[in-house]
Amino acid sequence: MTAPARDVTAPARLHIVVETPADACLEVLAQVFRRLGESLAVAETRSGIVGCPRCGRRNRVPAAGTGVPVCGSCRHALPWIAAARDDDFAPVAEQASVPVLVVVWARWCGLSWLARPALERLALTRPGELKLVEVDVVAAPRETQRFAVRGVPTLLVLRRGELVGHRYGVAPAAELRDWVDAALPGAHVDGRA
Repeated sequence: MTAPARDVTAPARLHIVVETPADACLEVLAQVFRRLGESLAVAETRSGIVGCPRCGRRNRVPAAGTGVPVCGSCRHALPWIAAARDDDFAPVAEQASVPVLVVVWARWCGLSWLARPALERLALTRPGELKLVEVDVVAAPRETQRFAVRGVPTLLVLRRGELVGHRYGVAPAAELRDWVDAALPGAHVDGRA
């Protein structure tokens, strides 16, 4: 015989209905992680701090904006790396003034974590020419479905909001650079004429 359900208010003002003690623990944990994930996603998309490749000064770079971010000290173009969700994907990625490399990834995916350093290096070597936008599949299910993502990591290249390149999986840095160059002919994003 089970005990009747009772109303319980858990820490941090989480209100749940408890069937059993195990249900209560699971529900509280689920709500805490949901709220934690929401707060992390909000913090990720507002702005990031990057070092200037020329003078080393740290600068705050917004996730969305017009033009190209520049150093407040030496006016050199800054690397542009941002995160996006369903609700801010358009201003962050589609309305960017430079070509955008979108990586659709998952926090639980080892290959996604393996790909990140190479992708970030690519963005860091092309300040003012390429924007890297990281999209977590959990935070952006509509965009994941819209771009028909079937596996993570998935790489997309957008130019003026239009999809010009698409690939699945990880690759060495040189291969990624060549793939981005091929997806963006005439963009001179790698500095070669």
